[in-house]
Amino acid sequence: MRFGIVILPQFDWPEAARYWRAAEEYGFDHAWTYDHLAWRTLAGERWHATIPTLTAAAMVTSRIGLGTFVSHPNYRHPVPFAKDVATLDQISGGRVLLGVGSGGTGFDATVLGEPLLSPRRRHDRFDEFVRELDTLLRFEEPGSDGISFAGEWFTADGARMVGEPAQRPRTPLHLAANGPRGLALVAELAEGWITTGSDDDDTEVWWRASAELSSRLDDACLAAGRAPGEITRTLSLDSGSRTTLASIDAFEDAVGRAREIGFTDVVVHWPRTEGVYAADERVLDEVAARLDALR
Repeated sequence: MRFGIVILPQFDWPEAARYWRAAEEYGFDHAWTYDHLAWRTLAGERWHATIPTLTAAAMVTSRIGLGTFVSHPNYRHPVPFAKDVATLDQISGGRVLLGVGSGGTGFDATVLGEPLLSPRRRHDRFDEFVRELDTLLRFEEPGSDGISFAGEWFTADGARMVGEPAQRPRTPLHLAANGPRGLALVAELAEGWITTGSDDDDTEVWWRASAELSSRLDDACLAAGRAPGEITRTLSLDSGSRTTLASIDAFEDAVGRAREIGFTDVVVHWPRTEGVYAADERVLDEVAARLDALR
């Protein structure tokens, strides 16, 4: 089992540096931040941009993976975003984990004046976005004419990337998906899968749904001719109203249950002092002391 932690982009630099350094010192395998312009109940609070935050985090760490949880096409075009990601990957020495989802229906979906899309249309756009990122983030041979595409949602004419990427064949894709079309895309293209499970606040129902999703990914992999074990599976343990760092016992129980249903990685959120993900940082200290034993 590998362990990750989400650090919300709410802290000014250099105060934020202590969280990223501490995540590495605690022994977490990866650390992530949300990729939104604003987010839900925290929309009126301080909220920094994702790629600059991760770039700064790369400069104060040396080992830990750095991820977007998750990026999406609500307000991004694949060409400039791919260049941002590839540059971040180079700066970090190949530590970027690119989480990508279809984009929700909140603030990010309407901030640029675009109409709300149906789930089917959001998936269509997501599919195109991911396939274009898959192309753009691969090594571009010197002397080529660049990368061009003309899709329904995005167009590029001779796009140039930064050159040889830090990770081959490209920065790994970790796709957030729950539906059958999304899971099929994971099985086809991704190195990793991310899920928050269902929206149900009933804990037992949520665990059963998470197990069913993992089983559906197995089926999607087999249908695609791919071994299910090739794909890392990351479960956010803090979905819905749950805050897993409420106690060390709650964390250990959740890790054990995630392992039993096939997840290779789990993610929790850095405790906030109040509101969403509120918990005592002393529990995080206890968790950090137990990570090696729980692996």
